[in-house]
Amino acid sequence: MTERSTTLPDNLRADVQTLWDYHDMHHELRPTDVGIGLGSHDLGVATYTAELYQQGYFPRIVFTGANAPTTVERFPRGEAVHYQEHALELGVPDDAILVEPEARNTGDNITLSRQLLETRGLEVTSVMLISRPYQQRRAFATCKKRWPEVDVICASRPLPLDDYIKSIGDADRVVNMLVGDTQRITVYAQREYSIAQRIPSRVQVAYKRLVSAGFDSRLL
Repeated sequence: MTERSTTLPDNLRADVQTLWDYHDMHHELRPTDVGIGLGSHDLGVATYTAELYQQGYFPRIVFTGANAPTTVERFPRGEAVHYQEHALELGVPDDAILVEPEARNTGDNITLSRQLLETRGLEVTSVMLISRPYQQRRAFATCKKRWPEVDVICASRPLPLDDYIKSIGDADRVVNMLVGDTQRITVYAQREYSIAQRIPSRVQVAYKRLVSAGFDSRLL
């Protein structure tokens, strides 16, 4: 794949689509007590969180995230702070947003958001996790480990794979992130960071082929 290409080569498409479909939890949207926007390099997470708030799916938002090496240049004030600023620009009222600016991984996103909500005296029995599309399954598995009593559903911008790659502007980056998140489903369960998730054989085969093709920059 050429540098910064936004087009998937035909020989990779089927395997990338297999991983893409696997990480989508296919949850049906329903109202929850809070929407938690998980920080990342993808500002579309903040956009979609704002849209869901404006559609009435939750009365309060938590944006969570400090910085990772992949986000520090784009979001120098921190992922959650930039997400908050973007949501305000989109018309979300300031008093509907809580900011959790310390989380540096998905486990922290869940734990610190939970602590923030508890500190504010807010009773939460259900949450919607809004994330990058390929982070859904890992976010779900992490939440079920860190906050097992809460009812959790996952949501992402409803974009087809090709449209999402174009929105990010880098097919190589998206494929590497997909591969890395697939590995983390297994490794993080082994480390007890998350609950175990079944990985169908077709997903395992696609993952191995993409690693062999050189998409290994996000592997642990």
